[in-house]
Amino acid sequence: MSHALHTAQINVLNAQAKLPLVAGLAVKFAVAVTSWDTRRKTRRALMGLEPHLLNDIGLDRLSAQAEAAKPFWQD
Repeated sequence: MSHALHTAQINVLNAQAKLPLVAGLAVKFAVAVTSWDTRRKTRRALMGLEPHLLNDIGLDRLSAQAEAAKPFWQD
C-alpha cells in the first residue's frame, strides 16, 4: 500500500500560509521528494514503452531516451 499523497493533497499542504516555519520546511521537503520520486518512476516507465505507445504520446525512441537520461531532480 502506498502512503504517497495525491497531487491535490500536496498542493493543499503546500499552499498553507499559516504553518510554523519547521512544518512549512517539512512540507516543502516532502513535496520535493514526492516530485523527484514521481519523475524517477515516470522516466523508468518511459524506457519500457513500445514504439507505438511512444508515438501515441508524441515521442520517438531518441526523445524518450533523452528524457529518461535526465536525473530525477531535473525538470
